[in-house]
Amino acid sequence: MTDWELRVDDLADPVAGPGQVLTRVLACGICGSDLHMLRHGRELRALMDRIDDGSPDDPARVISFEPTRDCVMGHEFCCEVVELGQGVTDLAVGDRVVSVPAAFDAGGAHALGYSNRYPGGYGELMVLESQLAIRVPDDVTSQIAALTEPLAVGVHAVNMSRIVPGDAAIVLGLGPVGLACVAELKRRGIGPVVGADFSATRRALAAHFGCDEVVDPRHESAAAAWRRVDGTRPLVVFEAVGVPGMIDQAMRMSPRGGRILVVGVCMPQDHLVPMVGITRELSIQFVFGYTPEEFAATHHVIASGAWDLAPMITGTVGVDGVPEAFVELGEPDRHAKILVTPR
Repeated sequence: MTDWELRVDDLADPVAGPGQVLTRVLACGICGSDLHMLRHGRELRALMDRIDDGSPDDPARVISFEPTRDCVMGHEFCCEVVELGQGVTDLAVGDRVVSVPAAFDAGGAHALGYSNRYPGGYGELMVLESQLAIRVPDDVTSQIAALTEPLAVGVHAVNMSRIVPGDAAIVLGLGPVGLACVAELKRRGIGPVVGADFSATRRALAAHFGCDEVVDPRHESAAAAWRRVDGTRPLVVFEAVGVPGMIDQAMRMSPRGGRILVVGVCMPQDHLVPMVGITRELSIQFVFGYTPEEFAATHHVIASGAWDLAPMITGTVGVDGVPEAFVELGEPDRHAKILVTPR
């Protein structure tokens, strides 16, 4: 990506520094937040510049990428180690690994996939931190392993919701993150779980992951479905769409004392009516990403076979096919998760 546009090009190979490994990308998922970044990144950057508090630089602060320079996107990956950096003893050439998408050097912290210095998984080679890398078991395919990152987002959202058995849940939006929420909710024995999406493909995937009731909002609202199948238990609404208007919609459907988890990445400005939340005493929790511990725990669940994730992968492309895949993902009836497989 350069100047908020995708292009396919040849770049210099990255070099692993001390404590890092050079890896070859085996599979990398295309994330909905990458689509949002292309569409709304320019206005988001302008907004973040306006709200910067001007505080001294934090050494742990993630370095922002410069959009006029090359940035190789892709942060949901599985890779093969091809070269060890200085001091690396915990990995070997040939190991398959997944990792939290972050790198560190003297300049600070970098988000893989949103960095000018460290390329992401829509290319052939990546540099990873050896201490963050997790070996992938032999019986887990590289494509399934690449789903660790989006599943970890759902696990984190469920953790932050503090939901417990005896509560009910509504999941608005059944893209990869919404499906991750459904899968984790059902793994924990939460029910009923009501899912809502316009896409028949994604509704079928939600049912595959155990969603108790799945609705097309054009025919029945998620709130109406919840009242039909339960309507009495404490309710948590997971907003996993990430477009303007969804937080307001979640507030309007929530009962008094309801909780809303905002996990969808909405980059444009949004509006809501505070009085709706005030009179119902709603709690709204915004969540982002996951901890390294949650990432590792998610990969452990995947390796255990607790989730049948294969149906979630609805397409694969090579590097040259990434721009077209971004277009296809705008048609949710066709796809849930497209993976880039450079080789």
